[in-house]
Amino acid sequence: MYGLTRYKLFFLLPGLLMLLAIILFPLLFTIRVSFSGWDAIRPGLDWIGGTNYGRLFVDGRFWQSLSRLGMMAVSAVAIEYVLGFGLALLVWHQIRFRRLVRVLFLIPMMTTPVVMAVIWRTIFHESLGPANDLVTLFGFAPVQWLTNAQWATFVVILIDVWQWTPFMFLLLLAGLLSLPREPLLAAAIDGAGPVRTFWNVTFPAMAPISVGAIIIRLIEASKIMETVYVITSGGPGTSTETSSYYIFIRGLRDFQIGYAAALSITYLVIMIVLLTIIAKLLAKTLIKAEV
Repeated sequence: MYGLTRYKLFFLLPGLLMLLAIILFPLLFTIRVSFSGWDAIRPGLDWIGGTNYGRLFVDGRFWQSLSRLGMMAVSAVAIEYVLGFGLALLVWHQIRFRRLVRVLFLIPMMTTPVVMAVIWRTIFHESLGPANDLVTLFGFAPVQWLTNAQWATFVVILIDVWQWTPFMFLLLLAGLLSLPREPLLAAAIDGAGPVRTFWNVTFPAMAPISVGAIIIRLIEASKIMETVYVITSGGPGTSTETSSYYIFIRGLRDFQIGYAAALSITYLVIMIVLLTIIAKLLAKTLIKAEV
């Protein structure tokens, strides 16, 4: 038995080594680049110590983009969770054409992000798009969807909600379908109505799945890039510029490779710490309520 296990591990070794190389080499190389002055004028891995990290600590634009990203990500994920849970509850019950509804809900998630963003940019075009035609139809003045900071932020969040609510719906529906029936039947026998059953039975039982779904979506939402690139290019001004897009500007537009690498490593560390804290708080709040 020991020999068989050893041979199994031997066959897994090439894949494991390849996975480690794919993950570790880019990370270690980025860390090394972050301590260099690599840019358009001086390409190369010269050593400049922590100059790039000292620079980013006083880079207000980076910290503003990080706080802006946090606001967008939390807002989008909160809306997606509420909508996804509501849709999952709707489909969980016996409604007509349930299978068709499931497929329709998944279409936005299967759309290529850049193609989807181009379509939404056309919809919110301020002179040619149908969004302002609909607004004026109801007697309101046309809205500056992409040239007003507040409305542009709203559009970015709306697009993320439209695309990724189906993902939240899919996870939560799978959780609902896996719930044991006995607590629900006991609540029905006790005379609990739908609202009371949801808050006292369904929602607490879904707490572990809810925490997992929220964290997965926060990880993805913290990388908002394609939508901003296509829809607003970070504008107007820098009002919709996220951390990923700012790193893209520094690295691939200004070709400040060393500084962009330092930004990337700092951004990665901050995200790991924040998401770990959020995961612990959610688990403590929701799962404790279940207990």
